[in-house]
Amino acid sequence: MIRRWMRAPTGPAEVVADALRALAAIGIVVAGIGWGPLSGVSLALVTGAMFLPRLMGVRPAFDIAFGIASLVAVWSSVLDIYVTVRWWDLPVHFLTNGLWAALAYLLLVRLGVLADAATLPRPAVSAAVMTTALGLSFGVFWEMFEWFGHTFIDGEIYVGYTDSIGDLLVGGVGALLAGCGMAYLAAQPGAAEDRLPSVVE
Repeated sequence: MIRRWMRAPTGPAEVVADALRALAAIGIVVAGIGWGPLSGVSLALVTGAMFLPRLMGVRPAFDIAFGIASLVAVWSSVLDIYVTVRWWDLPVHFLTNGLWAALAYLLLVRLGVLADAATLPRPAVSAAVMTTALGLSFGVFWEMFEWFGHTFIDGEIYVGYTDSIGDLLVGGVGALLAGCGMAYLAAQPGAAEDRLPSVVE
């Protein structure tokens, strides 16, 4: 993993992905000064997560999509877009749940917590089911976080039964689609020494 982290970008897509990470790091200071310490902490957490795709050797396209979705999600929170545009959280849940679930699945396979789907009788189905389960779990965690924020931090944070169920459904669909595309998302082509477990190859 350290070798992947230290090496220079090998193509335009990796340069873009690294530029997104740099932009996120700058955003920590901007959000902290402009919108308060809590916003700065949110950007810091997202920035840290954005380094995982590079360390894991996923495809640059996946790395870029993960970075963009994560930045859109966190800045939407900082700028209160979820409050002013009620429907905005649905596409954000769809994208972020799917991409975060896919990354979490790959990480758990890499760590040996989950079996490589390629070793199972139905690898594609196994990867899709597990990624969907992770995506739904992330969705539940996020809804609990929203409830905590509404109850203890800011009553303007919108929560409600219909909103929560809709968010979970949309996020679950995003995770399912990500799981179905795991064969593509799994590893960076042309870097055999850096490849993740075969997953669904």
